[in-house]
Amino acid sequence: MRLVSPHALAGLAILAVVLVLWQILPPALGVPRFIIPTPLDMWNEIGRMYRRENLIANSASTALYTILGFAIGSALGAAIGYVLGFSQFWERVLSPYILALQIAPKVAFAPLFIMWFGYNAIPKLLVTVLIVFFPVLVNVLAAMKTVDRDMVNLARAYSLTRWQIFLKVEFPSTLPNLMAGLRIASTLAVIGVTVGELVGGNTGLGFLISYGGGQANAAMVFNAIVLLTLIGIALYSVLAWAEERLLHYIPKKEI
Repeated sequence: MRLVSPHALAGLAILAVVLVLWQILPPALGVPRFIIPTPLDMWNEIGRMYRRENLIANSASTALYTILGFAIGSALGAAIGYVLGFSQFWERVLSPYILALQIAPKVAFAPLFIMWFGYNAIPKLLVTVLIVFFPVLVNVLAAMKTVDRDMVNLARAYSLTRWQIFLKVEFPSTLPNLMAGLRIASTLAVIGVTVGELVGGNTGLGFLISYGGGQANAAMVFNAIVLLTLIGIALYSVLAWAEERLLHYIPKKEI
């Protein structure tokens, strides 16, 4: 029985090569540590961050608001996407406003939220919700437009209620698009939280990035970026696992 797949072995080999080159090349080329720290520098720095910079608390804060913002934004996006999918009239009425909000740069709202709510967790949560909301909404709304109308008409012929049609026909048909939107949103949720913490946060990994940059501590910045990436990968992996379980009936393409 093979314990490690060839793909995982290849990925680990590439990572090992990158880390070795990263450790060797900057000092060999005379690049200062405050510009590009080596992995060893980052390892030493993360120990210091653990002791003096409340690394666990800051990481937990970022992870918490990433999950919370993702959950709220996804729920709102899916709910409004399905509601608009039920009514072509309201979709046409509201589409220009939705498009305008989607085009507007979400990060530009962060200073406004700070002005309105102050330097606390609410601005970064709102930015995250706003960023997560649109990918889910767009994916769900697009999926509702492609639902097989013959299946809907057949369900009506069997006297199913509107709610039963949604549960038995429309929701299963749109589930692949919904899961795709959630996977996209999971990566954007980390960006939303980080922007909120960079602009006006006093906790979180984004705050450590801002603080480390002000101290010319590149190792701290690199470590915070790595931890943010790990949070995003963890959330994405959970969604990929859930998608695999929920959509197990869809045949996979053999490569």
